[in-house]
Amino acid sequence: MDLANVQSGATAFVMRLALLTSLTMIAFAANSVLTRLAIEGQHIDPSGFAIVRVAAGALVLGMVITLRGGGLPLLRRNRLPGAFSLAAYMIGFSLAYLTLDAGLGALILFGVVQITMFAHGALSGAAPNMRQITGAAIAFAGLLLALWPGAGGNSDAVGAALMVFAGLGWAAYTIIGRSTADPLAATAANFLLCLPILLVLLVSAGLYFSPMGLALGILCGGLTSGLGYALWYSVLPRLTSATAAVVQLSVPVIAIGAGAVFLDEAVGLMLVISTVLVLGGIGWAISAGSVPADRR
Repeated sequence: MDLANVQSGATAFVMRLALLTSLTMIAFAANSVLTRLAIEGQHIDPSGFAIVRVAAGALVLGMVITLRGGGLPLLRRNRLPGAFSLAAYMIGFSLAYLTLDAGLGALILFGVVQITMFAHGALSGAAPNMRQITGAAIAFAGLLLALWPGAGGNSDAVGAALMVFAGLGWAAYTIIGRSTADPLAATAANFLLCLPILLVLLVSAGLYFSPMGLALGILCGGLTSGLGYALWYSVLPRLTSATAAVVQLSVPVIAIGAGAVFLDEAVGLMLVISTVLVLGGIGWAISAGSVPADRR
């Protein structure tokens, strides 16, 4: 095989990987947009949306595992802590979108997850280097700027606190499951175990559903969560850990743009500046060495 063919094959691989990674980030951003659309539009209550999302995600992920071959590892160490941390994320995420704009919610979520992962790495002895710390700090500054009063959109304190709770739940879920040999199967098992937890916690919360709310919940759980996670785990082994960790900070930027287009959410100058800071932080950190990879 000559050099030209090798270079052509490498270019095609990089382009395909970039496309699949971009589709995954769009799917993750769509989770915020779909949740905000369903709940803010009063098509479904937050508790009901969380239940439908998890049920649909469990079904789709279970089907993917069945088609791929292999069983669900339900009886594993840390399975219950993983399911409870997933439930914390689902509950906080849904409730936060009663008041938060889609883009702001995504910014808070991913900012909290990334900072928590960096902090955990430092405490466990895998401290990020100075370039990664600087990049994370720049991105975090963009997050704070987005939440500044008058930056544009809703920045309700209770909603922000709930999204911080969701971010901590997802970070805990990621940390607990980082050492699993088959993350896709583990995610399917955690979704399945998370469902009865949500039913116990939320079944008396005054659930209401509409056909539109059910459709949005199924779309969010089955497509942008379930298939989105399956796609993410297919590309994750091909990414460096640094890229996997920080590329997800592009999700809030996508969510802000989608929120403005599809939900008519305000995008003020300060919010635009904050997105530039977030992207700048990503670009700076992504060129550094490896950091712990988180999964959304």
